[in-house]
Amino acid sequence: MKTAVLFITVLLNALSIGFFFAWSVSVILGTQKVSDYSYLESMQSINRAILNPVFFMVFFGSLVALIIQTYFQLNNKPLFWLALASTILYLIGPFGITAFGNVPLNNALDTLNISQLNPLELKNFRTYYEGTWNHYHNIRTMLGLISFILLLIASCIQKTI
Repeated sequence: MKTAVLFITVLLNALSIGFFFAWSVSVILGTQKVSDYSYLESMQSINRAILNPVFFMVFFGSLVALIIQTYFQLNNKPLFWLALASTILYLIGPFGITAFGNVPLNNALDTLNISQLNPLELKNFRTYYEGTWNHYHNIRTMLGLISFILLLIASCIQKTI
């Protein structure tokens, strides 16, 4: 049972953090080259499409699996502390920053009727949204990567025990 939970935890977290990393090195770079209107329109579409069962399973499943993995390590102090640190970092970074940083920005963008904005309004909203959103994204990605590294270390230690 512990091995299966560990495998699922590592898999879900790899998918979750891999998604954030891939976004950083592809989508962000690509959207920097499009017009303000195209950027905002694309982000509205992406933000709506991402709300799907597969994303939710990976994103929320990662946190649930980390919590279960931490519980399973209660009697093994080194692994417990690694798992707990990994869980806390995921909770603060990918989960918390997404919920309290990126999602409110996405909601603000979703209510915006971009076709009624003039070029200056488009530019101003994009500058605010993109800069703030990417700042939050970079923090959650870094915290997520550290969380994943700690999970991998715990996984390696557990395999040797």
